[in-house]
Amino acid sequence: MKGIIVKGVGGLYYVKSGNELIKCKARGKFRFNELTPMVGDIVEVSINKGEGVIENINQRSNELVRPFVANVTQAFVVVTFKNPDLNLNLLNSFLLLCQSKGLKILVCFNKIDLVNLEEEKISNIIKTLKEAGYQVALLNAKEGEGIEFLKEKLKDEVTVFCGPSGVGKSTILNKIFGREVMQTGDISQKSKRGKHTTRHSELIEIDGGFVVDTPGFSSLDISFITKEELKYCFPEFEKYNCECKFSNCLHYKEPGCKVKEAVEQGEISKERYEFYIKTIEEITHQRRN
Repeated sequence: MKGIIVKGVGGLYYVKSGNELIKCKARGKFRFNELTPMVGDIVEVSINKGEGVIENINQRSNELVRPFVANVTQAFVVVTFKNPDLNLNLLNSFLLLCQSKGLKILVCFNKIDLVNLEEEKISNIIKTLKEAGYQVALLNAKEGEGIEFLKEKLKDEVTVFCGPSGVGKSTILNKIFGREVMQTGDISQKSKRGKHTTRHSELIEIDGGFVVDTPGFSSLDISFITKEELKYCFPEFEKYNCECKFSNCLHYKEPGCKVKEAVEQGEISKERYEFYIKTIEEITHQRRN
C-alpha cells in the first residue's frame, strides 16, 4: 500500500492511504542507512497481523528541517507590520529559504487592522514584493478577513506556514479549518515577541491537499545555499541572469552586470539587492571559516 506520513510521534508513524489511517513502525534498515521517515514522506507500507510497517520511502522532492517535513509544494509566509513589528531582513530570509526549496510562495500580512495600508512605507513594501514576483494576501485573521482566499490556494497543495512567532499562524489555521487545530499564544509583553505554541509537525488534510503548521522562529540557517545558487533564489533577477557580460556573473562586483544596471534604473528594489549582497558576503565569510 502507498500513502503519506501525516504524523510521527515517538517512533510511530501515521500513514494516510486512501481513507485509511495506518499506525506504522519503520523498518530498522532506515536507521542503519541513517534515513529517518518524515512527515510528508510518500511511503510503501505492508500490514502484518494488523500492524503497519513502512517498507520504502519514495525519493523526496525537498525537505525542511524546521518543521521536519518533506515534499512541501507551497509556503504561506506570515508576517505583520505591527505587533510584532515587521523585520524586513527576516522576511527576506524566509523568502530566500522557501525559494531555495522550490516552493510556491504567498506572503501573508496579518493584523492589517492595526495599520494604515495607504501609508507610504507600508504600500512601498507591498509594491516591492509584488514587483519581485511574489503574491501577497492581506489578512485580519481574527475577523476572518482574507481566509476564503487562502482556502482556495490550499487545494491540492502541501502547504507550510512559516514566519516569526506571534504573527498569527495558528489563528489563521484555526480559522481555515473552523476549529482549533493548533493552540494559539499571546504576544509576550516583555519581549513583544510571540510565545512558541506549536509543538510538533502534523499534516492536516484539506480539499485534497495538506497543511503543516511550523513553529515560529526568529532566525534562519541558509548556510547550505552556495553563492553560485543564491542568485536563483531572487525571482526578480531571473530575466537578467543570462544577459550579463559574464555567464557566471554573481551580480556582485563583476563589470557588465545587468542586475546592477536594473537596480540603478529602479527596476529592481535597492533594498532587496542590498539584502542579496549582505547574504552573499555572509556566505563567502562562512566558507572561508
